[in-house]
Amino acid sequence: MMPVKIIGGGLAGCESAWQLSKRKIPVEIYEMRPSVMTPVHKTGYLAELVCSNSFKSKEITNASGLLKEEMRLLDSLLLKVAEETGIPAGVSLVVDRELFSKRVEEILSQSPYVSIIREEVKDIPKEGIVIIATGPLTSDDFSKSLQDILDTNSLYFFDAVSPIVSADSLDFNKLFFASRYGKGEEYLNAPLTEEEYKRFVEELIKADVVNSHFEGEERFFEACLPIEVMAKRGIDTLRFGPMKPVGLVDPRTGKEPYAVVQLRPENKYKTLYNLVGFQTRLKWLEQKRIFRMIPGLERAEFVRYGVMHRNTYFYAPKFLEPTLQFKKDKRIFFAGQIIGVEGYMESASMGIVAGINAYRLIKGKPLIIFPPETIIGSLISYITTPIPPKDFQPMNANFGLLPPLEKPIKNKKIKREILAKRSLNTLYDIIKRYNI
Repeated sequence: MMPVKIIGGGLAGCESAWQLSKRKIPVEIYEMRPSVMTPVHKTGYLAELVCSNSFKSKEITNASGLLKEEMRLLDSLLLKVAEETGIPAGVSLVVDRELFSKRVEEILSQSPYVSIIREEVKDIPKEGIVIIATGPLTSDDFSKSLQDILDTNSLYFFDAVSPIVSADSLDFNKLFFASRYGKGEEYLNAPLTEEEYKRFVEELIKADVVNSHFEGEERFFEACLPIEVMAKRGIDTLRFGPMKPVGLVDPRTGKEPYAVVQLRPENKYKTLYNLVGFQTRLKWLEQKRIFRMIPGLERAEFVRYGVMHRNTYFYAPKFLEPTLQFKKDKRIFFAGQIIGVEGYMESASMGIVAGINAYRLIKGKPLIIFPPETIIGSLISYITTPIPPKDFQPMNANFGLLPPLEKPIKNKKIKREILAKRSLNTLYDIIKRYNI
């Protein structure tokens, strides 16, 4: 049997290898490190954690915790190792990063079905089943190979993302729906007075920001400036840019506000809203502090923060099936951050799905589409549902992606407990139906 070729030995690639090898399918993991390093990796170990050593919450009423429970049901290697190498951190799953990566590599290298090949892959293999899991730091040569099968506007090398907040954390008494000059799509608008606006700009100017690992990365910003950079260019720069109030009339006053922050629905359920034009390099605690100064967002819950960094990913809705197969060539699967999910466990979970479906393709079994009622399925639904390319942003696990309950529940904790129960019951049924 020809081995499945897995391009990339990060979190997603390792999960795919685990799912295949435990089913006695031979795999070859191609990892370019340590021969070819990136600006952020420090070792040559598989599944190296380059940012935080936290996998976020373990609580089932948190979307990250629920995702872990789903992964546990699907026999996640990384979750197992994370718990084995964990260090005390309350309700969060935090690991010793070096022990974690060493242990993942040790387990995979001991499998008779896994070969780890230390070389850079520059072209997509022409034969056999392939899982591409090269991650946000995909090499330049392999990126060129990806461009050959995508179109020039669908592969992004820079991630400029505005914060996303949950709708049920907003104070709608302070917000209003309107479209500019009454034309086009209606946005949710947060009006600011002159005093509120000036105080907001003042805090932006002195806020702490994240520095880049990549020399010269700032040159990308002229076409898509961080709001804190715009704020430093003059007191009215934001008011003539993303916070422009022109053509927006507050129905409570009958007048245009001094400035306005627009929020665009992020999904069809309108449970998530994007702060339009608020791409930023502010540190996450600074984002929470400063953006909560916006009227109506005083208690905003951020399901993802704004980021601006190097992040290779592509416009998945055009190219991926919900099975994570490439539409133009069904022997190719994609997994991890390159498909537009954000976060350690989110990336790893996509590796699980790609591995399971690659196995099923080999065995001639029907491939699985995970239902959107599960966190895993909701992430896949998000990245494969057509939306305008300019609005496609990487997404992490959050309850706002799940279909709403038939009967609305105001109590957030109870609501999430019910959503979690529905999610796990749905996944139980899938596991039983397909004998996963």
